[in-house]
Amino acid sequence: MFTRFRSMPATAMAAVLGCALMTTAAPAAAQKKEKQKKEEAAKGKGLTASKAFAPALKKMTDAAAAKDAATLEAALTEGQASASTPDDKYLVGFYQLQLGIIGKQQPMQAQGLDVMLESGLTPAENVGVYNFYSGNFAYGAKNYAKAIQRLEAAKAAGSTEAALAPMLMDSYLNGGQIDKGWEIAQAGIAASRAAGTKPSEELFVRPAQAFQKANRTNEMLDVLTMRVQDYPTPATWRNTLYILLQQAGGDKEMNLDILRLMRATNSMTQRPEYLEYAGLATEAGFPGEVVAVIKHGQNSGAIPKTDTHFGSILESQTPRANSDAAAVAADAAKPATLTNPKAARATADALVGNGEAAKAIPLYQAALTASPTDPVVQYRLGVAQALAGQSDAAVASFAKVQGNRQRLAQLWAIRAKAGAAPAAASAPAPAT
Repeated sequence: MFTRFRSMPATAMAAVLGCALMTTAAPAAAQKKEKQKKEEAAKGKGLTASKAFAPALKKMTDAAAAKDAATLEAALTEGQASASTPDDKYLVGFYQLQLGIIGKQQPMQAQGLDVMLESGLTPAENVGVYNFYSGNFAYGAKNYAKAIQRLEAAKAAGSTEAALAPMLMDSYLNGGQIDKGWEIAQAGIAASRAAGTKPSEELFVRPAQAFQKANRTNEMLDVLTMRVQDYPTPATWRNTLYILLQQAGGDKEMNLDILRLMRATNSMTQRPEYLEYAGLATEAGFPGEVVAVIKHGQNSGAIPKTDTHFGSILESQTPRANSDAAAVAADAAKPATLTNPKAARATADALVGNGEAAKAIPLYQAALTASPTDPVVQYRLGVAQALAGQSDAAVASFAKVQGNRQRLAQLWAIRAKAGAAPAAASAPAPAT
C-alpha cells in the first residue's frame, strides 16, 4: 500500500542542516567549533548586517544559541521591522528557520527556507539541501507546483537525498503530469536495477494508480508488468492478472489462458476463480485439467475438501480424465497427428492440461509450421516450453506473440525468466 512520504522531523532536519539543534558526542571545544562552522555556512559567508538591524541580530543569535523560542520569536519581530538589506533579510530567514526547528513548526521552517532561497544569497553548498526541504514541506502541504519547483532545483544542485526522486515523481503525478512522473519513476527503477538493488515498490504503485485514475489502462498494465519482475509475489501477480480478466470479457479461451497463468503463479485465491476455471476447462473438453485445478485449489486451501460442488465435479471428471489421457497419448504417438494442424493443436492443448507439456511442444511446432501467424498457437507453444523448463525457448516464443495475447505473453516471459517451475497440471488419477 502506498504511504505518503512524510516531512522530516525537526531534529532530523537540524542534523542535516547543521543548525541550532545539532548535538554530537564530540568534546565541547570540537563541538563548538563544528557548530560554529556549520552555522556560518548556513548563514552565508560574507554577510553584513546593517547598523539598524545589528541589535536585533544580536538578540536572535543569543536566543537561538539558548534555544529560547519565546525570546527568539520576539527578536525576529524586531528584526523583520529593521531589516532593510538583502543580507538582513537572509539572516531573518535563517533565524525563522531556527525558530521553526526549535518549536517544531514546519510552516515557520518552510517560511525561513523560502526567504533564504529567494534572497539569492544561499551558499552554493546549501542550495541543494535547502531546496530539498522546501520541496519536502510544499509536498506535505500538497502544494505540488511549488514542490516540483523546489525539488527540481534540489536535483539540479546535486542533492542526493533518497526521498527526492519518489517525492518529485509523486508531485508530478498529483499535479496531473503523469508522463513526467512515470519518466522519473522509470529512471529510478533503471538505476536501482543497474545497482543490483530492488526498486522501491512505490515507483510502480503510484504511477499505476495515476494511470488507472486517468483511464489509461494500457499504460497501467505496462507499469504492473514491470512490477512483477521485481515483486513476483502471488499478490502482485493476482492484481495484474485480475485486470486482464476484466478486460477479456466474454472471450472464454482468453479467460482460460489468464486463469492458467494465475494458477501457475499461485495467485488464484478465491473459490469463484476455481469455479470459473473448472467450468471453462470442462466446456473446452479438458477433464484432466479440471481434475488438476480442483486438486490444486484443495491443496492450497482455497477449496475445502468438504466442498460438495467441487466433489461432484471430481466424481464426474476423474473417470473422463483417465480415459482421455489414454486417448490423448495414443493420438500424440500417431504420425498423422503431426501432419494435421488442427489435430496437432488440440492434442497439444490436452497434453498440457494433463501435465505433459514437453510432449506438447513438437505438436505445437507442427501446427505453427502450417499456420505461422497463428497467435494462439505461438502463445501456447511458449507456455508449453515454460512449463517444460525450456525458459530461453519460451521467452523467444513469447516475443513473437502478437494480438490480444501479447500482454499475457510478456507476463509469461517474466514467469519463465524467473527460473522457478510454474505449477504444472497433475496427471489424472489412476483408474480404479
